[in-house]
Amino acid sequence: MHVEQISIFIENKSGRLAEVTRILGEAGVNIRALSLADTSDFGILRLIVNDREKAQSVLKEKGFTVSKTDVVAVEVPDRPGGLSLILQTLDGENINVEYMYAFVERCGENAVIIFRFDETDRAITTLLAKGFNVLEGERLYGM
Repeated sequence: MHVEQISIFIENKSGRLAEVTRILGEAGVNIRALSLADTSDFGILRLIVNDREKAQSVLKEKGFTVSKTDVVAVEVPDRPGGLSLILQTLDGENINVEYMYAFVERCGENAVIIFRFDETDRAITTLLAKGFNVLEGERLYGM
């Protein structure tokens, strides 16, 4: 139930994000979800892509620092309070959310939240026990 995310460290200067997306596009890698966090000097671009190995390889060839991280994708009703239910459940079990980002599936009724937890396996077990839909990575990679 883990999803592989790639993280790319990029300089916080004009054109670097465009360069990453150009490299991936030319390699035929499709971006499924993304998050960008920045500081004054650098950014961390987090991506869910359809071909993690190829993305990592082509970016490293171009001199980017790339790492893989296991994250969890949870389907959430796309309505007010949907995210709150998940967060309350996690809080009740003292599971910390390190970061998260979201996207809405194509014309779907649900959003997908990508989570990074301090205790990933315990978070998955808790969410499944409470009836939340934790998605397999293959579903996201091939959307």
